[in-house]
Amino acid sequence: MKNDKINRKGFVFKQYKAPSQTPFEKLFEIFKELITHTSGDFDEAIDWLRELDKEYKLTTEDYTIDDFIEDLKAKGYIREEIKPDGSNGTTITAKTERAIRQAALDQIFGKIKRSGSGNHKSKGVGAGDEHTGDFRNYQFGDALDKVSMTESLRNAQVNNGIGDFRLTEDDLVVEETMHKSQMSTVLMIDISHSMILYGEDRITPAKKVAMALAELITTRYPKDTLDILVFGNDAWPIKIADLPYLQVGPYHTNTVAGLQLAMDLLRRKRNTNKQIFMITDGKPSCLQMPDGTYYKNSVGLDENIINKCYGMAQQARKLHIPITTFMIAQDPYLMQFVREFTQANQGKAFYTGLKGLGEMIFEDYETNRKKRIKG
Repeated sequence: MKNDKINRKGFVFKQYKAPSQTPFEKLFEIFKELITHTSGDFDEAIDWLRELDKEYKLTTEDYTIDDFIEDLKAKGYIREEIKPDGSNGTTITAKTERAIRQAALDQIFGKIKRSGSGNHKSKGVGAGDEHTGDFRNYQFGDALDKVSMTESLRNAQVNNGIGDFRLTEDDLVVEETMHKSQMSTVLMIDISHSMILYGEDRITPAKKVAMALAELITTRYPKDTLDILVFGNDAWPIKIADLPYLQVGPYHTNTVAGLQLAMDLLRRKRNTNKQIFMITDGKPSCLQMPDGTYYKNSVGLDENIINKCYGMAQQARKLHIPITTFMIAQDPYLMQFVREFTQANQGKAFYTGLKGLGEMIFEDYETNRKKRIKG
């Protein structure tokens, strides 16, 4: 009988059961993905959702797509508005934009969190809350919450004995903490026409990375700054709220304009640590001339254009701004250009497809925060 009361330990294998979701939650997960692919076009996203429903039976008679739309309205995810042509339309709200950014963060950064990479520490000790395990003598002005009571009491026992126990200032020790660096980042996104050519959607993964990075910084590292700009024939900054609606245009690739704007944005930042991330899939093919006209050449690598790019890379190096290029193409002659561009800046380059792009950017972001601290 005693054996019946023995606690057995081990593994129990059961058939996997997906987490319980309400009909709304299940459809909302799909809707967030679709609204990203359609660049915020609600009607197109719902059309796609209806097609998926026909094929995969996502809804029931008790909960239809129309019920889902009504719930989106009731929960504040969409609103009715009048379009510029005077017709009625439906658009997503800021609440949906935030939900999309959070979903992107979960998709991309969640993988890194599970693998344990990226701890956001710098190499220098200073004011912070990440413990190093190193101790030093207490100095006047140190915060009391930094005093290690265990080590201090041990010192008191060693120095004064248990029979005549007393704790003096000489017994106090403080545990060192890691200085948390601040980082100012500019993320450049190529929106030239090639980002949707060759049967591959490259702009949607780029948007997801930007949304996830924005959500991470604003929620977890609020002292960091993130500016996002897009570049085609010209370059211009966009707001985080604009990311779901980002689309490519009939543009060439004016990398020089993007770099100029990125450095202008970073010059205004007070942080010591600054960096540029550039996501691109095409060769530089456009320059704006002093008279405002555009010089364009899509055939091969134009020497005038690439020399300007090298010059911008060197200028960023003098300003201590490293450029990390994420090249979503693997043409040998383009890779050679990126290698020379990276050498001119002393930055880094990753030659990658779309798979794993987000993880690479996040890991590099956190690595740079640790390495770039000065002073």
